[in-house]
Amino acid sequence: MTSLWDISPPVRVGSPVFPGDTPYAQHWTARIGPGCPVNVSSLSLSPHVGAHADAPLHYDPQGAAVGALDLAPYLGPCRVIHAIGVRPLVEWAHIAHAAQDLPPRVLVRTYQRMPVDAWDAALAAFAPDTVERLADAGVQLIGIDTASIDPADSKALASHQVIRQRGLRVLENLVLDTVPEGDYELIALPLKLMDADASPVRAVLRALR
Repeated sequence: MTSLWDISPPVRVGSPVFPGDTPYAQHWTARIGPGCPVNVSSLSLSPHVGAHADAPLHYDPQGAAVGALDLAPYLGPCRVIHAIGVRPLVEWAHIAHAAQDLPPRVLVRTYQRMPVDAWDAALAAFAPDTVERLADAGVQLIGIDTASIDPADSKALASHQVIRQRGLRVLENLVLDTVPEGDYELIALPLKLMDADASPVRAVLRALR
């Protein structure tokens, strides 16, 4: 029986990014050979590539960078709720069936199969009222299996503004394809990037003991 679910998409050349954002690229600065005992590479990428944690700095000009954030919201009891096929917005009615006695972290699955190699301009996002109601229920972190908690063409970023106002944390680009609805332990720690607006995470779920 599975006790650990890797919910991070692969990060590689061609990984989808928001249009205009910096794609993943890797350059070898040293290769094993005569006179060189190691392989060493340099990376160029947006911190929003793959599974990632947004920092308040991403949506608030005075917000904290990701390296300054408390790690506690990214580690602990979590509920995965299925709202498969819901678009364009995840409304409260789509998750109410599993919204009783919520733990501090909630991840919502919207895809039957998450498109790890393609940008989805019609991605599902959270309705702002859903985020408000999750915050009212004591939720500290929300996550989704799409690239944003707001629609891809949104300029107002209403759901991001709710998490700014309510002090929630957010994970995006998760892969929940094989994760049954239910309760888990979430482990998704951001890197200590002291000036960055987001950080890649290696997000995993562990079965509760």
